[in-house]
Amino acid sequence: MASKHRNYSSEFKAKVVLEIIRGERSVSEASRAHKVHTSVINRWRNEFLKQAHLAFRGNGSGNESAERIAELERMVGRLTMELAVAKKASDLWNLSGNEP
Repeated sequence: MASKHRNYSSEFKAKVVLEIIRGERSVSEASRAHKVHTSVINRWRNEFLKQAHLAFRGNGSGNESAERIAELERMVGRLTMELAVAKKASDLWNLSGNEP
């Protein structure tokens, strides 16, 4: 008979691991309470601790997407000005009788 492979949500894994880290339950207690093998819970805890630094990405400089949006807005403004200049030049060219 094939073994039953269960998939757990990341929220569930975090909940179980945080119970252990906070000291609310031991690994054995969490294993019994959630019907998950202790080796699985230990793997989740190790992965959680290994990836903890990712919770603090951005170097405290604020929202990186806001910086990207500001950069793109500046680019749109510059391109809008370039287009306006090109249209004026085209209009002047057409007025001088040099139509293509």
